[in-house]
Amino acid sequence: MARQVPPRPHPGDDPAYAALKARIIARTGHHYYIDKDELLIERLRRRFRATAVADCAAYSVLLADRSRGEAEWACLEAEITVGETFFFRYAEQFQALRQTILPALIAAHSLDRTLRIWSAGCSTGAEPYSLAILVREALGDALPDWRIAILGTDISVEALATARAAEYGRWALRTMPPEDRLRYFTRLPPAPGIRREGGYALRPEFRALVRFERGNLLSLIEPKTPPGEGYDLILCRNVLIYFEAETVAAVVRGLGRRLRPDGWLLLGHAEPNPTFSGFLDPISLPGTVAYRRLADAVPPAPRPVPPPAEPEPRPRPVEEPRAALETVVATLAQPRPPAMEVAERSSVEIVAAYPDAPAGDLARIRALADAGETGAAWRVLRGALAHDPTDPALRFYEGLLARTLGRDDEAERALRAALYLDRGFVMAHYHLGLLLIGLDRPVEAARALDNAIALSQALGPNTLLLEGDGAAACEIAAGATAARAGLGPERGPDSGIGSP
Repeated sequence: MARQVPPRPHPGDDPAYAALKARIIARTGHHYYIDKDELLIERLRRRFRATAVADCAAYSVLLADRSRGEAEWACLEAEITVGETFFFRYAEQFQALRQTILPALIAAHSLDRTLRIWSAGCSTGAEPYSLAILVREALGDALPDWRIAILGTDISVEALATARAAEYGRWALRTMPPEDRLRYFTRLPPAPGIRREGGYALRPEFRALVRFERGNLLSLIEPKTPPGEGYDLILCRNVLIYFEAETVAAVVRGLGRRLRPDGWLLLGHAEPNPTFSGFLDPISLPGTVAYRRLADAVPPAPRPVPPPAEPEPRPRPVEEPRAALETVVATLAQPRPPAMEVAERSSVEIVAAYPDAPAGDLARIRALADAGETGAAWRVLRGALAHDPTDPALRFYEGLLARTLGRDDEAERALRAALYLDRGFVMAHYHLGLLLIGLDRPVEAARALDNAIALSQALGPNTLLLEGDGAAACEIAAGATAARAGLGPERGPDSGIGSP
């Protein structure tokens, strides 16, 4: 008879856990974990297995070891921090950068022709690389005459290694039209592991503008740390949610001290705080708020943008043929292939945009996918769909995740199901159009994009779209129009456009 091995003790029951937790929070500033023991314990267990230690006391000894401690701290910090984001996240902030902030900075530095930009908490690099794309487009032919320095910093060595490689999967580019992917990236062939569906490598001309360094935002609040050379633009988004209120205020104050005259600071949507007005001036821009030093807070005039031409009326999307609708309905009850066997990671809590959806499930799915845990997000999604198979937002994310996993047939079925459940779901029309372009089905792609354009233009231009990651109706209309341009003549109101 085989000898039974007693179960390993739960780290939360370990008498050394409380001291280890306090030590982790003190070093990283991640106050987020103060009331999330299960989440922290899950991550600690991974490091216990990786380092073959038995309990919290042994792990504490490892962290204090002179030869191995710093390397293990780096691994732990990577484990407890969300790991990935996507390009041009929070579209309204990038619109403010295009229309107001970058033009103002370029005008202010027309003599010295230098721009210094800092992406603080850059994760896997999508944010600083998005900035590099914007800067190149804003300067155009004048770029060789400028000295551009874009710095990305993060506490995670693992995330920085991914950033330096500048290779991304479909999820990180999910809001980008196909022609932009071709303009900014080269296609990578499928490879074993996470790149089994292929990927995208950022082109060298954008990579060359960005460098990466390891950095801890808590160093900003150390009184003996000199401010260093200032920056014209600082982005620190989706990082401060980890810290307690006092630490957040101190970090933001430190960021403000590192702004050059006429500099700008952008924070995440959930992170602004009224107390910041004591040392920074908030500047209201369309769809977002930016910050400047108190002495520099006169907002510049935005770059003039010609008014859009009055769009021709477009048809409302018509109903699917009955047989097609029955096929979509049938897919709602079909079992899906088992999820990828990927260890599940929880992540920071975010607010679901779809008001009638189970916010907890959607928040977790989005957070896991944004952290690069596509397989874990798929597992949570399958559980959520088993509970509510007719939720359009869940079907939408089923489509996005299936596309990321290389399951294009499932992606198409899921996006069509989302549209059957909600005919006005603009982002589902848009992503279905992008998917069909990739599948070389231009006629159907054109119909889907036409529907996205029509529905977007029926809304106010600054209306934020459900599940649009901050995209406004005018931006999706423009993106869909650009994607549509290569698919042949537009179809008029009497052409019988319907759902693809």
